[in-house]
Amino acid sequence: MEAGTFVLIVLALIVVIAIAKTAVVVPQQSAYVVERLGKYSSTLDAGFHILVPFIDAVRYKHVLKESAVDIPEQVCITRDNVQVHVDGVLYMRVLNPERASYGINNYQFALTQLAQTALRSEIGKIELDKTFEARTTINAQLVNELDKASEPWGVKVLRYEIKNITPPNDVLNAMEKQMRAEREKRALILSSEGERDAAINQAEGEKQQVIKASEAKKQQQINEAEGAAVAILAIAQATADGLRKVAESIKVPGGHEAVQLRVAEQYIAKFGELAKSSNTLVLPANISDVGSMIALAMNAVKQTGTSVPAKS
Repeated sequence: MEAGTFVLIVLALIVVIAIAKTAVVVPQQSAYVVERLGKYSSTLDAGFHILVPFIDAVRYKHVLKESAVDIPEQVCITRDNVQVHVDGVLYMRVLNPERASYGINNYQFALTQLAQTALRSEIGKIELDKTFEARTTINAQLVNELDKASEPWGVKVLRYEIKNITPPNDVLNAMEKQMRAEREKRALILSSEGERDAAINQAEGEKQQVIKASEAKKQQQINEAEGAAVAILAIAQATADGLRKVAESIKVPGGHEAVQLRVAEQYIAKFGELAKSSNTLVLPANISDVGSMIALAMNAVKQTGTSVPAKS
């Protein structure tokens, strides 16, 4: 009885071991490489699989998801002989588990070393000032080079990203001084351009002011001339009307005597003003004969009246 129990236990252990060796569950986004008697047999995808006990064995397990590999920091020399510390991240994915198992011993280590070598080569082609703005170009060149090398390994390099580019402290200080000088230069240029624009605007404003003032003065002179012309016409018209009224008044009864009286008054008044305005006078011989002077003026009035046609 004891021998039978021992045999059953041994058989049970053998069955358990056989099931463990033959039943394989592959997780999603994973692939197992199976060898039969030490030789590649098949690649197991996600799901449940039965192997041949003691003949088939899972030798390699690969994750088919995209993975990120950190590229350690290294010293690179630029084209202008400046040492910079550069690190990055490499993104890859296994496309062919068989090649990834037998094409290379450790594809992640190989790609890390190749990425560092290619990065040093790309950094050495450009100057320090262009390394920061040429990150996209450097990343694209690295992906192209690494993808060519990893194709026989069944690995696809998706992208490469540079994380940090760190120049030495003395170079950083020099770059900071250069950037400060460049900012001050741009500030001076903007300030001078602002002053120039302000001067141009001021000159343009003064020009417009002078033009407007000259136009206003011109219009003022035109208005004054027109006003003077209207005034002259009005005075002439008033004078003509006055003379016409005087001529008509002479013809009425008593008009002749009134004109004589008016002439005498004006003669005496003007003669008095003449005496006030000058110390030296040249007097006619008949200055005391006021009547003859009035008669002379009246004769002139009569001649003028006869020369002017009567108004109908």
